[in-house]
Amino acid sequence: MLSHNVAGVDVEVSYCVVNTEGRELLLRCLNAIAREQATLDVATEVLVIDNASNDGSAGAARRHPATTEVVALERRRGKGENDSDLLQRARGRLCLLLNEDSELLPGATKTLRAALDAHPDAAAAGARLVRPNGLQQASAWRFPTPRTALVGALFLHRRYTVQSRGREVREVDWAQSAALMVRRDAAEQIGWFDPAFFVYSDEVDFCKRLGDAGWQTLYVPQAVAIHHEQLSTAAVPERRIVELSRNRDRYMRKHHTRRAAWAVRLLTAATYAARALVAVVLPGHDPRRYWRHVTATLHPAQKEGLREAASEHNRGRRL
Repeated sequence: MLSHNVAGVDVEVSYCVVNTEGRELLLRCLNAIAREQATLDVATEVLVIDNASNDGSAGAARRHPATTEVVALERRRGKGENDSDLLQRARGRLCLLLNEDSELLPGATKTLRAALDAHPDAAAAGARLVRPNGLQQASAWRFPTPRTALVGALFLHRRYTVQSRGREVREVDWAQSAALMVRRDAAEQIGWFDPAFFVYSDEVDFCKRLGDAGWQTLYVPQAVAIHHEQLSTAAVPERRIVELSRNRDRYMRKHHTRRAAWAVRLLTAATYAARALVAVVLPGHDPRRYWRHVTATLHPAQKEGLREAASEHNRGRRL
């Protein structure tokens, strides 16, 4: 078995991992990659970008036997920019994009690769994501439009917008980049990820541009990864909400009309307002959190998001 890049042998799969302050999760991710490598009969490499972490992640990644290259950033960057950097550094025909909080289950790499080989018109294949407790997490959806926003306002999104359903490989609009295998040449064809999307909606825009170029995106339920959701459980929830709203609006203004973007703002804000009202009487729900979504959705440019948090982090590192 070939588990690493060998001189004179073309790399087939590049594992591309972005880590931000997640040392222990990163080691879990790399351990899972090592188990995958041991089952493959093709050459692979493991590239890690450490996003200016302060927890020793870069050193831990360098010491891990699976790692081929570690890029330790001095300045914290956005997910789109980091994924583009990894794709451009990669030598593999196929690149498996992973976050540090993604843990591949056995056979995921083979299954994603087989799906892309069986569908030559597909440029990306997303794994089925499950939570640490084993429950499935939605990981593929229809593209955001006023129609999908209306479906969400009617609380029918699980039926009509979520596409990560069923037991067979299926074409979807977009799949989450927590565990997404990509044809490198297709990514190069469309100009990689758009760095304007700091985090959130970066993969939506990426899959949309793949589709516009004639490529498909697949959901592959037989390939499974545990998603520990490091970002969603981190600090500064207010800034996460702002960044989510900001980039949803950025996507709409990029790919749709200004009127459509405003329709999505209003419908999405109405959805969160309804949830805030229900949360007042439901135990375990925080109406204030839902209301933060309302204000951020209606005014996505007025508050600070994760991009600004990264800038603060970078200024602190220079002091």
